[in-house]
Amino acid sequence: MRDVQEPDGNQGYAGHTELDGYDIEYGDRNGDEAGAPRRSGARKAVLAAVGGGVAALLAVGGYGLHNIVTAVQGGSSNGGSGDAQASETAAKTSQAPPTTEEAAAVAKDFLAAWGRGDVTAASALTDRPETARAALAAFQENVPARTLALTATGPATTGTDGEPVVGFRAKAEFEGATGAWEYDSTLGVVRGGSGKAVVHWAPTVLHPHLAQGGTIAVKTLPDPVSKPTDRNGKPLEGFPSLAAVLPRITPADGETVVSGRAVVLSAAGREPEQLYVLTPPSAPQVKLTLDAELQRVAEEAIKQQAAGGKPASLVAIQPSTGHILAMAYSPSGHNRAVSAGQAPGSTMKVVTSAALLEAGVTPDTVVPCKDTTNSPRQWHNDERGDFPSYTLADDFSHSCNTGFIDKGLEKLQPGTLTKVAREQFGLGLEWHIGIDSRDATIPVPRTNDEAAAEYIGQGTIQVNSLAMASVAATVQSGKFRQPVLRDDAKRVTAPGSLPAGVARDLRAMMARTATQGTARTPMAGLTGQIGAKTGTAESGGTATNSWFIAYRGDLAVAAEVDGGGHGFAAAGVAAAQVLKAGGKG
Repeated sequence: MRDVQEPDGNQGYAGHTELDGYDIEYGDRNGDEAGAPRRSGARKAVLAAVGGGVAALLAVGGYGLHNIVTAVQGGSSNGGSGDAQASETAAKTSQAPPTTEEAAAVAKDFLAAWGRGDVTAASALTDRPETARAALAAFQENVPARTLALTATGPATTGTDGEPVVGFRAKAEFEGATGAWEYDSTLGVVRGGSGKAVVHWAPTVLHPHLAQGGTIAVKTLPDPVSKPTDRNGKPLEGFPSLAAVLPRITPADGETVVSGRAVVLSAAGREPEQLYVLTPPSAPQVKLTLDAELQRVAEEAIKQQAAGGKPASLVAIQPSTGHILAMAYSPSGHNRAVSAGQAPGSTMKVVTSAALLEAGVTPDTVVPCKDTTNSPRQWHNDERGDFPSYTLADDFSHSCNTGFIDKGLEKLQPGTLTKVAREQFGLGLEWHIGIDSRDATIPVPRTNDEAAAEYIGQGTIQVNSLAMASVAATVQSGKFRQPVLRDDAKRVTAPGSLPAGVARDLRAMMARTATQGTARTPMAGLTGQIGAKTGTAESGGTATNSWFIAYRGDLAVAAEVDGGGHGFAAAGVAAAQVLKAGGKG
């Protein structure tokens, strides 16, 4: 008889005794299904008993040996029923789900290891250690939390499959974030191959929304697009005339866009899900000087007058500040409200009147309105006939071309109109309104014909609604303030200023035109401080362009409609709609 040691594949060896060709096992391998492991003391007792009488035991066919072994190991001699019961109990224990106490214990250890960043220890407590280790390591790298606290939220419960489930709360804090990312999740507990309770690994252990193949990572969010608002913080999207303007508005110098960061869950075939925003993206708020309500009125007014495809535009300005309150144009295309260049017709007579008043002419000076006059080119008026007793104020309110041409050629030197326009009205200076715009051009005339044309807003003069709205605003306030679309725009100032007496006379002449002259029809019903001037510009074709400038209280407007006819018609109607909506006496 000899003892033989065999590897058990796990904890060392199991033993058995050979008796003349018979093997008698006295232990098992790690408590496998063959029976419960035997203690070494029992093994020695069996060997001692067998060594005293081998022949006798063999004589009875091994029955005596069986009784001895059974007795020494604490069993019974009733046919091996004790061993069967022990084996059955061990098998049931290894197959039964973990108890809630076991589940709570292993969940606690797993969460503690995960929270302190020991992915090796945490993954060893799962039923898929390698998979769990890779997933936990990726989570640790892609979600670099400063601290990670994982705490069970209550006792373990039994899930629908009979296995225990433990709920827990995750709380992650990050550098630079003002708050913490918190979420609730669960993990299941099963019995592993060794019989111990272990965490059942699944992607949902990391986060309840995470599926196989998905990832969770802290990512930089796309830079926000700055969306300018009106002066009251109201949105400006949806206005046709601003569609091309708003994207060109950039933050002021020194202001930058701040990129945001967020914990993002990504999965194939799904939109990325922001689980938690660590730092929100931000773009500097840019408030434009526009008024959303007035912009709406201006858009509608121009839409009505541009029916049939007529190009048209309108600009509204606040005289006291120079703020552009509305800017509309139609049809779509380049922003003709601030970028066009065309002759303004008789609205230019406001500037010509300023030059004449400074040259010694008064509103009451008789300036005959002849049916025609020559420069040597022949000129005439829309209102045909001779009016020899008309004064300058009469010529202004009735828009008499011949009176302004004759008096201009008499009193003004070549270049005087250009100088007054530039130094007192800012026309011809380089404006920076906040977006690209075209500056006015009022050349020095080379001949009397060119000078005559400029005095009545024809010839080579090039302006737009922006420039002429500023003319009206300068008269109303008595001071040129360069129009701006945003307060941080770099303004230019005029070299000179409009004399107070001249500004007063111009206001009186414009008020008379609004109530008794060519502008009375569109201005009817408007109260308070009002003034207006009409303009009809020849464009080389049969149709004439309609121009109208006016103010009401602290609101000045200029409108033009290409091919719109007389100034009081198309342009006047559009301007009056805006004055009615936003002007105050």
